[in-house]
Amino acid sequence: GKGGMGKSTTTQNMAAAMAVCFKKKVMIHGCDPKADATRMIMGGMSQATVLDTLREFGQENVTLDKVVSEGFAGVRGVESGGPEPGVGCAGRGIITAIDLMEELGGYPDDLE
Repeated sequence: GKGGMGKSTTTQNMAAAMAVCFKKKVMIHGCDPKADATRMIMGGMSQATVLDTLREFGQENVTLDKVVSEGFAGVRGVESGGPEPGVGCAGRGIITAIDLMEELGGYPDDLE
């Protein structure tokens, strides 16, 4: 969708409401190369992206605790990130991040 329309804000507010009002376990997986889909729920702090973490540590050294953070009301967040500027396709980065999260068991059955 078009930038600046409130997609990330709406997502984070819905996740917070589900966690607080309905006691649901929620995780936001941000897929924007800007990696800002979880910033508000994480108290304004940015977090390391899956792709940046892969580049820094190598796949064999990436664990869930390096890429998944917990924010307001226990909402978990992960950011796919994107390729280095001018290199590759952001869509491929999303696929890489989701594949890694699945491999590491990052989408447990108890999430809503």
